[in-house]
Amino acid sequence: MTTVRTFLIGTRGSLLATTQSGHVRDGITAQNLSAELHIVHTPGDASQAAQTPVAKIGIGVFTETLRLALANGECDIAVHSFKDLPTAPDPRFKTVVPPRVDAREVLVSVNNTPLLELPQGAKVGTGAPRRVSQILAARPDLQCVPIRGNITTRMDRVGEDLDAVVLARAGLDRAGLLDRAAESIDPNLIIPAPAQGALSVEVRADDEEAWAAVALLDHSPSHAQALAERAILSTLEAGCSAPVAAHSTVSLSDDASSATLTVTGGAFALDGSDSLVRSATVTIPLGGTGTLADSTWPEAAEIARAAGRAIGQELLDAGAERLMAADN
Repeated sequence: MTTVRTFLIGTRGSLLATTQSGHVRDGITAQNLSAELHIVHTPGDASQAAQTPVAKIGIGVFTETLRLALANGECDIAVHSFKDLPTAPDPRFKTVVPPRVDAREVLVSVNNTPLLELPQGAKVGTGAPRRVSQILAARPDLQCVPIRGNITTRMDRVGEDLDAVVLARAGLDRAGLLDRAAESIDPNLIIPAPAQGALSVEVRADDEEAWAAVALLDHSPSHAQALAERAILSTLEAGCSAPVAAHSTVSLSDDASSATLTVTGGAFALDGSDSLVRSATVTIPLGGTGTLADSTWPEAAEIARAAGRAIGQELLDAGAERLMAADN
């Protein structure tokens, strides 16, 4: 009798993490395969309870333990918010990127007041230097207050000790909480984090069964966007907590054989006093299926990465290193 394998999907235990991992589970079970969630507790979760700022905990705080659990066989699949992963490739794993959700930031505020209309000196909760720098560029009078905790904990502080919080729209979307948002912020005002709104679904490089289970979940346009944006971060040699941002749009051709990818990257002074922003547009081949099965995918991936590297180099040539050094 053949035993049916149940794929264990490693995830953090938060509402957001289990919700987005649940979408991956549903994509696998829709293929008549068996999968279930496996909660992995990370040091980042413990630090979160202590309200330690992310920038002080370190890059990859929420992903390193998940990756270790995957490498050690505690789980078969790991689901990450792609923006939280270190940019250096890890040969132990292969990854797919399901369809990305809206990458913009949202503001949750008292009386649903938009960012540009908040009262003078209002307190805005965010611990991300990238957000702080751009908020202060738009509204130098605002007070940015470091804040930790899950999305509901952060939103619940609005109206108590904070006038507003800035969060990733993707988190509220996946958790069914978008009705709490006062506005989705124009990415020309606040550029999101590289790969925000995208998931990275990882399996061990030698686990062909798990790879087959997740491969059809990949969405090549979303994957290309994430690669391009993360290449900016990598070229700048900046961590996920640095005041560096990236955003992209993608437009498919009528026959889905190619896509036009426009990528924007920025580096910012933490006090909002200076910024550098550069953009590029490239055409990537997709082969018509929009999945990793496309024979054109390796070429598409390299074109996307090259676009990001080019933007990163332009930012360096324009003085991004000076801006980032001033923030240390």
